[in-house]
Amino acid sequence: MINNVVLMGRLVATPELRNTQTGVAVTSFTIAVERSFARAGEQRQADFIDCVAWRNTAEFISRYFQKGSMIAITGSIQTRMYDDKNGNKRKATEIVVDQASFCGSKAETGTSGYTAPSAAMPAAPSFATGTESDFEEIAGDDDLPF
Repeated sequence: MINNVVLMGRLVATPELRNTQTGVAVTSFTIAVERSFARAGEQRQADFIDCVAWRNTAEFISRYFQKGSMIAITGSIQTRMYDDKNGNKRKATEIVVDQASFCGSKAETGTSGYTAPSAAMPAAPSFATGTESDFEEIAGDDDLPF
């Protein structure tokens, strides 16, 4: 089964770092993600998606992002049940963030521009940088492992 989410949007409010009773860092935040379609003559709508990050990722987000910052996240969808203050059963759906990364320029995101290696998404490999001299031809198929 697959439960994988990739989102890019703007933070609705500045994330605040909290700690659980056992000292684990956690931050909850909401990002606004524009929908890809807009009817003619109407403005594009946005979805407001609740997210939660734990440990190093929570520390990274709360340190380097603030309200209005563009952020890219990867994670998974998680639902949970709870009772509200009136005793009514409620269901919460949120994204549990595994990785977070800066998006856009420093001026656009309003961030410091630093990417922590432990919490940021890995850079996509660039295959267009090699030259012909960087590659060698394999003579026969006998030595290939597949």
